[in-house]
Amino acid sequence: MERIKRLILWAWRLVSTPAGTLSLGFLTLGGFIGGVMFWGAFNTALEITNTEKFCTSCHEMKDNVYDELTRTIHFSNRSGVRASCPDCHVPHQWTDKIARKMQASKEVWGKIFGTINTRPKFLEKRLELAQHEWARLKANDSLECRNCHSSVAMDLQKQTERAATIHTRYLLSGKATCIDCHKGIAHELPNMQGIDPGWKMPRELEGTTTSGMTPIDDLRRAMMELHASNF
Repeated sequence: MERIKRLILWAWRLVSTPAGTLSLGFLTLGGFIGGVMFWGAFNTALEITNTEKFCTSCHEMKDNVYDELTRTIHFSNRSGVRASCPDCHVPHQWTDKIARKMQASKEVWGKIFGTINTRPKFLEKRLELAQHEWARLKANDSLECRNCHSSVAMDLQKQTERAATIHTRYLLSGKATCIDCHKGIAHELPNMQGIDPGWKMPRELEGTTTSGMTPIDDLRRAMMELHASNF
């Protein structure tokens, strides 16, 4: 008990004397200014890494997936709305963004050791990379897609009958999420032979089919119609 009293008296003398008060004030002010500077630097660095210029600064991305993006409707369309790399691969909410950045840190490891530093290496790993991204978007209910596309804002009357029926039956009911149907929306699909695309054309919506048509053919045909009707 006596030790506690001595500690309290020591603390009181520290903050009650002019020199102690001045030192404590400078310490508090310095800590606040330092915290603001650290936060500003951290947020600036975070935003720099969240730009398309940064994403395409390495040839692995620029020569492969970015080159494919430039040939899709997400890059050039009649509405003039362009989706950049972070729009589709980084959540907007701060906590989700930080979590995504932590996940993406392993890409630095891949860059250092040249995991996909050549076109053949990239093509060899393409299915694995795509499956990782499909699984991530499936798990978060296509969060990045919903940054721009809202099912509530959809005008189904302006969509084709097939698109409106599919969206009503699967998307609005929660049976499927965006990535189930829109694989390959911004990048070329890997070899999908033997891979379940996650969604197959309902038989009553198939229309005229040719012999040898597979679920992948159905998916590609439907996606072309959906993309044409959305932009």
